[in-house]
Amino acid sequence: MPRIARERDRVLRRTARITGLTASVTSLAYLAVPGGLDMPVVLFAGSLILLMVGCQYVLGQSGALRWAVCIVLLSNAVILVVGLAARVDVGLNPVEEALIATLAAGAASCVAPVLVVGPGRQLILFGSFGMTVAGVAFVTISSGGSVLPLVLTVCGWAALSLGGWWIAQSVPRVLQRVAAIGRAHQAERHASELEAQRRQGARLLHDTVLATLTLLAHSGVGVSPAALRQQSGDDARLLRQLRLGALPTPSRSGVYTLEPSNTSMLGSTLESVKQRFGRMGLEVDWHGSGQVLLPSDVLDSFLLALGECLENVRRHSGVTRADVTISDDDTTVRAMVTDAGRGFDLSAVGTERLGFAESVVARLRDVGGSARLFSSPGSGTTVVLEVPK
Repeated sequence: MPRIARERDRVLRRTARITGLTASVTSLAYLAVPGGLDMPVVLFAGSLILLMVGCQYVLGQSGALRWAVCIVLLSNAVILVVGLAARVDVGLNPVEEALIATLAAGAASCVAPVLVVGPGRQLILFGSFGMTVAGVAFVTISSGGSVLPLVLTVCGWAALSLGGWWIAQSVPRVLQRVAAIGRAHQAERHASELEAQRRQGARLLHDTVLATLTLLAHSGVGVSPAALRQQSGDDARLLRQLRLGALPTPSRSGVYTLEPSNTSMLGSTLESVKQRFGRMGLEVDWHGSGQVLLPSDVLDSFLLALGECLENVRRHSGVTRADVTISDDDTTVRAMVTDAGRGFDLSAVGTERLGFAESVVARLRDVGGSARLFSSPGSGTTVVLEVPK
């Protein structure tokens, strides 16, 4: 059942429970009025009302039809007991009339909110209404009472039926509007994040690569060749980290924090890849080894091939989630990229399609690794990447 329908039914059940329990407690208070009813009637009616209280509480939890039927039957039984016990020559006293009206207009009609949804439940609603009206009419006519309990019964059932129908119509509309506002907020936030990333990228290029290119365009006037080589090397390392998904931050204008080590830890770089694709709408779940050491060139090829596989998932699979399992032994590090997307027929891929062959297979082969691809239409895709330690 959709979330909106579950929320609607929850509100209807709570409305029915609160209304029914309020009317039942009021009815028990009428039974306690001294001299209002004979003691045997009080004991019998009180027992039935207590059973009805339990049914009303359970109805608020489950909303099952059997509890609604039990409530209607019990309330009508109490109405008949109270009405038939009245003296014909005297008629219904004020306590008996108030008790009958409360039971019929509140305790019995509390089932209306949970019966307004669906044609089958609506038939039970009309049947329950007719049974209650007939019971009230019978006891009031046979005892010579007033028509006030009958009028209150009709008004109570009508009010709760219309109220339940209004809730059933309003809750889905409210939740849909809330969801629309949430989607608009998410889209605005995503646009703001993209704009912030674009501006950060522009500042990053201005502070580093463009500054170096400007010096080269002016033949490095005022800067020694050694300084130019150092600055160009820093820019190259920065671009490499950006391709691997890192987000370097400036320590001062034109100087960014880099990772100059020759051996990098795999666990410290996978998170940057995950964050990069998370910003692009692909949620990546990581499993397996958390910390693996790889030579710098092997790590670059491994992460770039892994990023290409995830990019293919993002662009072609039709899903927004992928799983990456990292494992290793004494000689090899493996990554298994899996998605539950649309998949494809491997035999239908033409030889002119060089993206996977060059960006993944050839890149890993250059560092002594390999890649294997498994896929079929409708069954998702799995890629296994292996590189030596």
